[in-house]
Amino acid sequence: MARLTHYGLRRVLGTPALFSTAYGNVGSSIYYALGLVASYALGLTPVVFVLTGGIFYLTAATYAEATAMFPEAGGSSSFARHAFNELWSFFAAWAQMLNYTITIAISAFFVPHYLGGLFSSSLLHSPGDVLFGIGVVALLSVVNVLGVREAAGLNIVLAVTDLATQLLLVVIGITLVLSPDVLLHNIHLGVAPSWKSFLVAIPVGMIAYTGIETISNMAEEAREETRTVPQAIKAVVAAVFAIYAALPLVALSALPVHREGGGHYSTLLGTSEAHGGFAGDPVLGIVKHLHLGPLQGGGEVYVGLLAATILFIATNAGIIGASRLVYSMGLHRQVPDRLSRLHPRFSTPWVGILLFGAIACVTVIPGKAEFLGNMYAFGAMLSFSMAHLSVIRLRIRDPDRPRPYRGPGTLRVRGRELPLFALLGLAGTGLAFVVVTLLHGEVAVAGIAWLALGIGVYVLYRKRHGLDLRTTSRAERHERPPEFAEFDYRTALVPMFSADVSASVFHSAAKLIGEKGVVYAVFVLDVPSQLSLEEGMEEEEAQGRSVLESARIQARRAGIEIHTGLIRTRNRGAALVEEAQRRGADVIYWSTIHAPAGERGIGPTAAYLLSKRPCRVIIETDARAVQARKPTALPA
Repeated sequence: MARLTHYGLRRVLGTPALFSTAYGNVGSSIYYALGLVASYALGLTPVVFVLTGGIFYLTAATYAEATAMFPEAGGSSSFARHAFNELWSFFAAWAQMLNYTITIAISAFFVPHYLGGLFSSSLLHSPGDVLFGIGVVALLSVVNVLGVREAAGLNIVLAVTDLATQLLLVVIGITLVLSPDVLLHNIHLGVAPSWKSFLVAIPVGMIAYTGIETISNMAEEAREETRTVPQAIKAVVAAVFAIYAALPLVALSALPVHREGGGHYSTLLGTSEAHGGFAGDPVLGIVKHLHLGPLQGGGEVYVGLLAATILFIATNAGIIGASRLVYSMGLHRQVPDRLSRLHPRFSTPWVGILLFGAIACVTVIPGKAEFLGNMYAFGAMLSFSMAHLSVIRLRIRDPDRPRPYRGPGTLRVRGRELPLFALLGLAGTGLAFVVVTLLHGEVAVAGIAWLALGIGVYVLYRKRHGLDLRTTSRAERHERPPEFAEFDYRTALVPMFSADVSASVFHSAAKLIGEKGVVYAVFVLDVPSQLSLEEGMEEEEAQGRSVLESARIQARRAGIEIHTGLIRTRNRGAALVEEAQRRGADVIYWSTIHAPAGERGIGPTAAYLLSKRPCRVIIETDARAVQARKPTALPA
């Protein structure tokens, strides 16, 4: 994942990578959404997921159209900035921040429930689950402050494993336990559930689609974003809808609705563990009732550990999302600078990470999963509604803007072409927002307090700095050097990672390609996963540009003309392979003088280049001993 600062965004993520990463976030919510929805909707739980799946489809179409138009991080906040103004953008961003905070809290809260369902009952209820959940948030907050990288490859593997496991559960469940008769007898219209509970279940069901912002936020890292982003969104919608339409049918066949002694109806799927149910680990509850024979024990352990791992990663993804968002908000002067200030050593927005991590911990303390679910619905419906409004507004305000992807359906009103999908989506998310607000007093109080706090801080901050509320104003950043031109002739690519500069390295590279060749020096800047590839680390960029300028001067003194560029990346090897291919480089000249710290020999980055070999690779293993140097050429 890389971006060239002098050439614009480097597109390196294709549709499969976008899909896998997004599904890893969206698909994780089934592990808690199923129990929460079942506690309200009972036998109509499958119907709720179908209805919310329809709203999700419309919302996904909105995100696809807007993201293809504006392939940048920010999601609904970015859309609102282009459609309206900075105040609307802040409003959407603050709703998104609520989503991220609740995602952190609810994912962490359910980790101990899946572990407790396997190993220790003390993790199934308070205070065990609360303390464990807070520990997960605290640990991951510290990890993100330190800037430890995400294992992107592992995340993709786990996402694919997760999808495969869920599909396998559906197939096994349909084969072993699915019963249409049981499903019909689960339904008692107007009684179990009541119409009020059914309506409440719909916005709660939207937590099943936690993470739809993921693809939008990854657009700046996508290859051919106008094509791959809509494709990835469609694939996520199809996969999620298939799972959420089928798994509840299996669940309510295995754990049917039953009438208790007092005439009250319930299902173990939505009953708390304290009363013998599986509301805290619903997917594990399904597995425990599949009657798998000799595979039963192993199946339970596998699903329980996978669920806990996926939820752990979802918690981390929420913290990363919050850190990127708070930095973006600081960059656009929506929140005080201190919140987005980067740590002097780790280059992460540490104040914002710790603050919103702490808020997530506070929301975990009551141990109320239903409250967390409803709070997420409050923020998500508001954020989704802003996205729909923005797409509608853009169709009116800027109808001639190129739209690489257009959502399905058009409604003509007074000569204007309005997006039917966004209008219907707005109706769905807007009504869901009204329902969750009116029917839950504590959610209304907490949600309105959150919005009031955010708007108050925004107004005071903008006034204090002499800024009006509507005009976009970016924080000062270091001036970027001018763009470099493309070259058609042969090139040698010389990677640089440190402040050490050796003119002899460029001289050796120049000798390889002859008088008509071009030596291209590229400084590789590692970007922590907590920051967007496009933003942050201005001081480090300035240092990198200084190194490149020093290289240019030293090379010129040696009679060598070089061209330079700077790459921001989370994967050094992949970034260099991509750049070598884009440049049509004939050789990558790797010197131990310019190598990353800790890779003075054949380290991971050099090994990656050797394994991929986009062109000839030459490694200078003893660059300081110039006279004794014997480069080894490795063919492409």
